[in-house]
Amino acid sequence: MDVVLTRIAELQQGLQPPASPAATTGVGTSAFSSALAGATGLTGTGPLAPAVSLPTDGTAGQRALAAAEGEVGVTEQPPGSNDAPRIADYRTATAGSGVGPWCAYFVSWAAAQAGAPLGEAGQGFGSVSAVASWAQRTGRWNPAGSGQPPQAGDLIVWGGQHIGIVESVDADGTIHTIEGNSSNAVTRRTHGADGDGATGYVRLG
Repeated sequence: MDVVLTRIAELQQGLQPPASPAATTGVGTSAFSSALAGATGLTGTGPLAPAVSLPTDGTAGQRALAAAEGEVGVTEQPPGSNDAPRIADYRTATAGSGVGPWCAYFVSWAAAQAGAPLGEAGQGFGSVSAVASWAQRTGRWNPAGSGQPPQAGDLIVWGGQHIGIVESVDADGTIHTIEGNSSNAVTRRTHGADGDGATGYVRLG
């Protein structure tokens, strides 16, 4: 199995030059390289590159969500390492980042893709508490229980422990999210109307 994965990685490396327009699938990669990406847990085409074509309209939150949706399935290599080539791309959205828990790197990357980088200087954040503090300073913070429900594209925060992005909210308040560093991957999750203990939400715009 290791030999097969190594060979796939070598083939993918050979596919790095841009494909011709006729060979694309409409998401910025060739059909063959997309298949390889799925086999290896990698997506995207380089530093900060989204795996899908992002909308140019809509709110910053909606554009960040579109970027996040294209990353679902990216996994750590090996599991538990907090690292992989694509996760290294996420870290490039955060100044001074290093290998470590990466949920805040992931949302920083998604926000940067949306043209709304996190932080006063667009520096991104490597910690959840830093994202929440910035949101509170700049009027972007919506505390849980405030009566203002989250909306698609908001960041969802659990104290200083974890952060994701809201994908949708059901009529009964159930919250669907995309979260980096969840079970060693970018993963879709479902939470109750209280966000399963979420402390607040960040409105990107």
